[in-house]
Amino acid sequence: MECGPVTQMNPKTQQLWQLIEPAVQALGCELWGIEDGVHSKSARLRIYIDRQPGGVTIEDCERVSRQVGALLDVSEMIDGQYHLEISSPGLDRPLYTLEQYRRFIGSRVKIRLRTLFEGRRNFDGRLTGIEGEDVVLMMGEHEYLLPLCAIDKAHIVPEFD
Repeated sequence: MECGPVTQMNPKTQQLWQLIEPAVQALGCELWGIEDGVHSKSARLRIYIDRQPGGVTIEDCERVSRQVGALLDVSEMIDGQYHLEISSPGLDRPLYTLEQYRRFIGSRVKIRLRTLFEGRRNFDGRLTGIEGEDVVLMMGEHEYLLPLCAIDKAHIVPEFD
């Protein structure tokens, strides 16, 4: 599977990331991910933040919401009305960057590709590593190398002992 520039984000999301990340970091949090979409007549922008140790608090979400909302209003990157949501990525956290995949090696993940690969788009297996720009996933006895740029969505599957 061949990819162009290696990224799981579209260009607009990359621009939003560059705008928002410094503000989120200045508030003591990590920008985990951005999901944007249009629902009915207004845009929805969901921003996931994380904080270690201890996790994200409601107060963190409120502070980030105020700061990011002001940045977005000034930048005019989103046309018209939008709904801003700030959230923790949770136990079933989505994965966006190679570094995030690297941090969760050993975890069970579900991955959906943008197009078919070996006759399938959906994969559910154990994240065993990163090779270059590829995510290494073990499903049963079969190992798959999935390019990050080919991944549409991915998230951790929580496992409880």
